[in-house]
Amino acid sequence: MRSTSVPALPGDTPARDDYALERVPPSARYAWPTVAIQRFGLLSALSQFLLGATLGMGMTFWDAVVAITLGAVILELVAIAVGIAGMREGMSTTVLARWAGFGRHGSGLVGIVVAVCLLGWFGVQSAVLAQGLAALLGGPPVWAWAIVGGLVITAIVVVGFAGMAWTAWITVPAFLALAGWAVVVELGKHDVADLVASAPPGQPLSLAQGATLVAGGFIVGAVISPDMCRFNRSAADVVKQTVIGITLGEYLLALIGVLLAHALRTGDVVAIVTTTSGVVGTVVLLTATLKTNDWNLYAASLGVTNALHTIFGVRLGRAAVTVGLGVIGTALAALGIADHLVDFLVLLGVAVPPIAGIMIAEYYVVRRWREELTSSRSSGDLPDEAPNWVPAGLVAWVVAAFAGHYLAWGIPALNALVIAALVYVAAGKARLWTQS
Repeated sequence: MRSTSVPALPGDTPARDDYALERVPPSARYAWPTVAIQRFGLLSALSQFLLGATLGMGMTFWDAVVAITLGAVILELVAIAVGIAGMREGMSTTVLARWAGFGRHGSGLVGIVVAVCLLGWFGVQSAVLAQGLAALLGGPPVWAWAIVGGLVITAIVVVGFAGMAWTAWITVPAFLALAGWAVVVELGKHDVADLVASAPPGQPLSLAQGATLVAGGFIVGAVISPDMCRFNRSAADVVKQTVIGITLGEYLLALIGVLLAHALRTGDVVAIVTTTSGVVGTVVLLTATLKTNDWNLYAASLGVTNALHTIFGVRLGRAAVTVGLGVIGTALAALGIADHLVDFLVLLGVAVPPIAGIMIAEYYVVRRWREELTSSRSSGDLPDEAPNWVPAGLVAWVVAAFAGHYLAWGIPALNALVIAALVYVAAGKARLWTQS
């Protein structure tokens, strides 16, 4: 066991650093709509139109509704379970992982995996934004737009949760209004009742495949829920914001994507939303990217901040880490490297769902470190000590990641999550806990 205390840098305060390595105190929490708009913002993106169009190409409207329901329920259950733990303890995902199945150094590995995954997607989305702006506005080359877009998002994330909240309150309504107008114009050319009853125009998708697309598309966002929910004030707030955010994000936009695919007989529906006109298309593209990509960078910065703290004993400010990661992610986009990382990021994504399974199993079932968490919560401090490693957690993580990748049946993300939880609980009953 080792102490969790590392001297802070001169002038560093938990509040200024968004409580990256501390508990968020009650005084720094927000009313649930402020958190909910960011949750909804993560899902109300162009990618949801594309997801819906993919479902629509291979499924009838009502089959797509069932697939979205299954996927959304999985996401909501995972997000609520880890989100309530994050809210109760006031900790980010990776800090909570120290006492939720991974240990001090294990949580550092979790932080690295999550950060690499999210930073890669930050680069990919920055590249997409740059390509879209170059096509809509012309002017500078794509790499210049990538630098501008990446640095703007980095500046927002440096400010922290408060700055991202203000961004969401502006960008989410703007995105919904403008994208909604473009969709209404297109769907107005068709009879919606006929679209609902029409056969899918493409290769059929099974219900399991459809649910996999829905659940897999946002599972990383569900796993990192503590990063967001630590700013909630109650478990009820976590439930409200998660159910509303995920339900609206999945049903509203994905089902519109289904209808667009049936109307246009193609899965390439994003162009309809972004190219209606130069000005509208530009604003839609900007708002869609800003309100999702800031959370990619924010969660990555929390993961790296924790990894530096636990693995190397260095307490570097979250803002400084954000700048460094933002520059790296922007460079990936500007150099055109990000596009080549998609297959790797999809493969790496299978390692993320087991993290939630292990944390849920430890926090709610095994409860090995709940007493330490509970006793320190009233003072607002972290527990004095944390295990260095939790072998049971590491074994469950590896086994579940391989199972999620290689099992040919069911929903891979759900398979990995459930197997991780079961393996960890079994190890917990056998008292296979920690080593110093």
